[in-house]
Amino acid sequence: MTTPEHPAVRQGVSLDRLARWETHLSTRYLQTGILPNALTLVYRRGEIVHQHAQGFADVEAGTPLRDDHIFRIYSMTKPITSLAFMMLVEDGLTALSDPVSSVLPEWANLGVWTGGTLGSFTGEPPRRPMQMVDLLRHTSGLSYHIQQGGHLDAAYRDLSLGVKTTLPEFVAALADLPLEHEPGEHWHYSAATDVLGYVIERLSGQPFEDFVRDRILTPLGMTDTAFEVPADKLGRFMPCYALTPQGRVLFDPAAGRFARPPHFVSGGGGLVSTAADYLRLCRLFLRGGELEGTRLISPKTMELMTRNHLPGGADIAGMALTPIAVSETSAAGVGFGLGFAVTLDPVRTMRAGNAGDYSWGGAAGTYFWVDPVEDLTVIFMTQLLLSPDRVRDDLRTFVYAALTDTPTTPRSLA
Repeated sequence: MTTPEHPAVRQGVSLDRLARWETHLSTRYLQTGILPNALTLVYRRGEIVHQHAQGFADVEAGTPLRDDHIFRIYSMTKPITSLAFMMLVEDGLTALSDPVSSVLPEWANLGVWTGGTLGSFTGEPPRRPMQMVDLLRHTSGLSYHIQQGGHLDAAYRDLSLGVKTTLPEFVAALADLPLEHEPGEHWHYSAATDVLGYVIERLSGQPFEDFVRDRILTPLGMTDTAFEVPADKLGRFMPCYALTPQGRVLFDPAAGRFARPPHFVSGGGGLVSTAADYLRLCRLFLRGGELEGTRLISPKTMELMTRNHLPGGADIAGMALTPIAVSETSAAGVGFGLGFAVTLDPVRTMRAGNAGDYSWGGAAGTYFWVDPVEDLTVIFMTQLLLSPDRVRDDLRTFVYAALTDTPTTPRSLA
């Protein structure tokens, strides 16, 4: 009797080398108590060639991680919000060059910081208006409550922006603050994608979360992806942990804030999802905006989203504020598109990949990338805040080392 060939073998991937990744992951990160759990999914040329879950979804209860567990994906929400916006561009309701104030007129008089702190800020008019493209590529001049060292970060925290505010309150409060820098002048990871969610709400005429559900999640069959976890799925939801100097601690229980409708609907970090659901999104990206007969966006728009949009073709290292901003990617040799980090030069990144692969991650250690050259997408799921960045670099090293054939013709990113 002939044994069916494994999908990995058919698609040019070494099973032995992928097994090395799982051993490395276990030895270096799980057995040492750094990561509580990890799920790795590798998809190449139309097939899942590897999927493996390790560790405990709930460490205290001793619940093993399963493929169908639901994760907080945090900033892996951003590509979905960016996709939603670009669908509205294709609907003719907006354009990348439009001023943000054309949809948010209350932002017409935003200034750029010249001095002061909360309650005594001073500013001056920007040299050019903030454009929609600035929200998508993080050149808006906005900041984030998670940032450190800028002029506005403390004010975001003091005002609980994105924490205790609703989405409309959040946007209204930002109208009273200056920008961290001139629009288009720096790359600074920020709450811009949350603002983009409200722009989508204004343009579409429906709540942002409803637009995402109706136009993206439901058509793609992403049935476990949402801004809250319903009661009948809480058994598949998991706690989130955090890595501190004292070790790993519980950060958010399964029955925590995601078990009820969100007060703040965050386009920047509010979704939960499964590896299987997120694969459907990545397959859509890999196929140029279409999945199983459902097209959400055109191939040309998808191509536009995954090119480098930083001014002058710069990379993040060349445009980031000093010190380098908090983000989900490395900086050298990496540009930024419309919702994704985009590899410009793998040599400068000092990690495996191809020019044109695009990626993003989440605060709890989740990560994905899509490589059109290799017809490849990889999804990594865990639930650990302040997870070591080295995990993502290691994952890329082991996955690319497992490819046994690489028919590559790198595309131009100019």
